[in-house]
Amino acid sequence: MQILKLFRYLPLTVIQASARMAAWFINQKPSTGMFWKTSINLKLAYPDLTDQQRQQLAKESVTKQCLSYAESLKCWAMPPEWSIEQIKVVHHLEVFKNALNDLHGVLIIVPHLGTWEMMNAWIHQYGIPTIMYKPIKDQSINHFVLQARERLNATLVPTNANGVKTLFKNLKQGGFSIILPDHVPHPSGGVIVPFFGINCLTSTLASKMAQKTHCRLIGLSCIRRNNDDGFEVYCDDLNDPKLYDTDIEIATTALNQAIEKMIKRFPAEYMWGYKRFRGNPELKNIYKIN
Repeated sequence: MQILKLFRYLPLTVIQASARMAAWFINQKPSTGMFWKTSINLKLAYPDLTDQQRQQLAKESVTKQCLSYAESLKCWAMPPEWSIEQIKVVHHLEVFKNALNDLHGVLIIVPHLGTWEMMNAWIHQYGIPTIMYKPIKDQSINHFVLQARERLNATLVPTNANGVKTLFKNLKQGGFSIILPDHVPHPSGGVIVPFFGINCLTSTLASKMAQKTHCRLIGLSCIRRNNDDGFEVYCDDLNDPKLYDTDIEIATTALNQAIEKMIKRFPAEYMWGYKRFRGNPELKNIYKIN
C-alpha cells in the first residue's frame, strides 16, 4: 500500500517513461505474455494487415497498454481535481449532456480503450453514476482503488444479481450507469456473436438493460494526446435502432459493432492483451504458446 501511495509524488512524465521502458522489455519477447496475446488478437481482428504492419501495431498497443496501467495508478493516487485537469479537450460534449436529460436514463458504454480511469472524475462532475465493481484479487491494490473511487462518491455495486438490480433501478429512475461491456463473461451471461468478424462470447448485460429501460446509450473513451500533453474524451451517440432489438443476439451484435467503430478510431489504444476471443469453442487453444 505504501508503495502505491508513492505514485502521488512521482511526476506523470516519470511514470510514463517507466511504462514505456516496461513495454520495451515486453516487446523483446514476442512469443510470451502480453505481446503474444496482443499479436493473436490483432491477427484475428485485422487479417488484411501484413505481418510487419501487425507486428508494429502490436508493439504500439503493448506500449499503450502499459501506459494505461501506469496512468491509472497515478490518477487513483491523486485527488479528483488532478484527473479533471488532465482532460484538455472533449469531443461532442453536447451528445453527453443531452443524453443526461433523457428521462429513461443513460447507460455509458466504456470499452477497454485508452486510459478510461482518467475520465472517472470528469464524469462525476455531471452526477453520481452507478458502477459495477469486481474486486481485484490483490488486496492492497483493491483497497487502493476502492479508496480512490469512494472519493468520487460513486455508487459501487457488486457484479452479481443484486448489482444488476441496482443498475436497472437507477436507469428506471432516470439516472446514469457505467458499464465496461467487452470483458469475457460467464457463458450464462453472454451469447456468441461477431466482434471484428470473429465469433466470441459477449456479455448481454448492456443490451438487456437497453431493451428493458430504453435508456440512452453513450460511448465514452479517453485517449492520450500527442507528446503526452493530457487526454481527450470522445463522446459517441450510440443510436442504432438494432441496439434495442428484442432479439438479444441482434442487439449484442449491434453493440459490438458500435464498440468496433470506437476502437477503429484508435486501434493501438485498445487493450488487445487479454483473451478476448477465448469464448469461441472453435478457438479453444488459440492462445496456447507454441
